[in-house]
Amino acid sequence: VAEARERGGMPAGLGARDTLRTEMGYPLHGQDISPTITPVMAMLGWAIGWDKATFRGRDALQAQREAGPSHRLRGLLALDRGIPRAHMQVRRGALDGPLVGEVTSGTFSPTLKQGIALALLDSSVAVDDEVIVDVRGRESRFRVVKPPFVQASTR
Repeated sequence: VAEARERGGMPAGLGARDTLRTEMGYPLHGQDISPTITPVMAMLGWAIGWDKATFRGRDALQAQREAGPSHRLRGLLALDRGIPRAHMQVRRGALDGPLVGEVTSGTFSPTLKQGIALALLDSSVAVDDEVIVDVRGRESRFRVVKPPFVQASTR
């Protein structure tokens, strides 16, 4: 910490890191990408070495890529005061509507002054659709978006 301060930096906690990476739409391993959430589902196919002849899981990933994943990692932007958190259910229409996914990472964006989330959603849910997140038993409306939520600085 002392060395960082000497260089003009300030300490930042894990909460700050988590908020910033969520604002940029960066997935966290073990949460937004995991053994059950593939890079294809997480929209990270660009990071796979498809030109390699073989690697562990290549056949399964290639099949998922060709068929299209059953679920996709998407962004959610609050349309009201809801603050999403991991493992909250995402539904269509209302709290008793069909379950279409689950929040994998959620937070309040200090930059946008509203709730944002990454969520693993059924592939039938498209960008610009409106969904409902069960925020502690309260219906909260969200618009499905393509991350990042905040554009990268050009400085």
